[in-house]
Amino acid sequence: MTVIDEALTRLRQGRAEAPGPIGEEFRSHGIGFAAIGGPLEARWDQAVAELGACVGALGDGDAPVLSEGGVYRGSWIESTGTISAEVLTRFAPTVARETFLQFARHQRDDGLIPYKVTADGEAFTQIQIVTPLARSVWNHYLLSGRDRGFLAAMYGAMSRNDTWLAVHRDTRGTGGVEAFCTFDTGHDLSPRFWFAPDRCYRGDAARVDPASPVLPYIAPDLTANIACQRAYLALIAEELGDDPEPWRRKADASLTALWRECWDAADETFYDRAKDGAPVRIVSDVLLRVLACEVGDDDVFGRALERYLMHTGRFLAHYGFTSLAMDDPRFDHDFRRNSWAGPVNFLALLRVPQAFEAHGRVAELGVASMPVLSAVALADRFPQCLDPWSGEAGFTEVYSPSILWFLDAIERWTGILPRPDGDLWFTCLSPTRLDHGAAARAVASSRTIDGVHFESAADDDEVVVLRDGAVHVRFPRGWRVVTDRSGELRSVVCVAAGAVSGQLLRGSESIPLTLSPNERVDVRGLDVVSRSAPGFVAPHA
Repeated sequence: MTVIDEALTRLRQGRAEAPGPIGEEFRSHGIGFAAIGGPLEARWDQAVAELGACVGALGDGDAPVLSEGGVYRGSWIESTGTISAEVLTRFAPTVARETFLQFARHQRDDGLIPYKVTADGEAFTQIQIVTPLARSVWNHYLLSGRDRGFLAAMYGAMSRNDTWLAVHRDTRGTGGVEAFCTFDTGHDLSPRFWFAPDRCYRGDAARVDPASPVLPYIAPDLTANIACQRAYLALIAEELGDDPEPWRRKADASLTALWRECWDAADETFYDRAKDGAPVRIVSDVLLRVLACEVGDDDVFGRALERYLMHTGRFLAHYGFTSLAMDDPRFDHDFRRNSWAGPVNFLALLRVPQAFEAHGRVAELGVASMPVLSAVALADRFPQCLDPWSGEAGFTEVYSPSILWFLDAIERWTGILPRPDGDLWFTCLSPTRLDHGAAARAVASSRTIDGVHFESAADDDEVVVLRDGAVHVRFPRGWRVVTDRSGELRSVVCVAAGAVSGQLLRGSESIPLTLSPNERVDVRGLDVVSRSAPGFVAPHA
């Protein structure tokens, strides 16, 4: 028996299931994971169990929803209600749906969506938006069966919230979106907001302190959020039979304001513009936030990789992307508190794929992800923050963004990942080379899609994908094979940091390929129809 056979046998044996809605949804979607050797399997079991602990009703008679976890009791729109619910859709779509809808149900009469919902009710003292809600809603809609009633309810709520923001958060008439306090962007303790209050003036999200020496900021991340939000509201409007053009014009206006007010061409990054019109020259994860909102073309993203994101003196620590540039004298790597002044934050890491994958930069993402996966595999809990130097777990525990990051990473790099566009990703960057005892000898994953049960098992050399128990395709470590939902081949992508040569085998047929990092080969059957490669940026000082 090969180690791949061992992993498949282990996968099929089954283990104790998590109780409650999470266990039910994992079971109904055939989601499983097994590892031969190392701590990954135990950590996956812990992740599923603790994700279940983050799900429950906030009030009597309410449906179960996702909570932030750790010290955070309730659901936050910047995280739980957007990127976390979007990722959760792949694992527990019913819980994700209710998590989205609670923000529409608790919307204020004037259109403002609460920044959080807890057992004590909704809160409105800041806006606290990061990931575009409309994109998360749209992706949930595509992944979970196209529930038009859900889409219409969320569209109405998001449209009203857009009006509220346009009325109250553009006091300077620039077309940008303004930050009135630190918590508007969730940047606790960041030097970005030194000498700014934590909350909006007198607890009113529509008011900025008139005595503030620096606020309001024209905020690039808030402005990018709304630009992306409006682009997806156009898609939703079109899907529901409404006119998408007004939303597209608004999205274009927001993008124009972003580039005009916040882009620094010399530094090739985005800065807040303070009350006096001066740029706030602090380089933080604002750059990644803007890029994750689909701002900028491939050239802009490539320059960001070269100058900032893959630079080990700026954002790329060994254990993830830092929340402040490491060469800033204000950088503070203290990971034992809720801080965006330097440490690696899992909420930021959960958002990162939306920037990298959009530009085909999967190899760089893989390089940055593997040490973090090793750290999580060896940690004693799922924290909010990591020490960027050692990978040690920091602030809080049972934190749903880090739990979801881990589950996403297993699927993204060594499993089966369904996409909103209808594609399936089968990836083999198997965790057989993790450091410090975290590596497995082989791993296996499973997922049922449209009634078809897929299994994927990999060792250090190759992966075999099975469709209803029969071998479907085999390919070497370092590739991602993309199919449609029925399993028909679409493309092969190199996710490794070096060139990978091998055979793509399907039944008795095969095709030899050599792919460079990030190279994509589109196929029809086993015939190559096109090739493209954006290049690769290695970690550098």
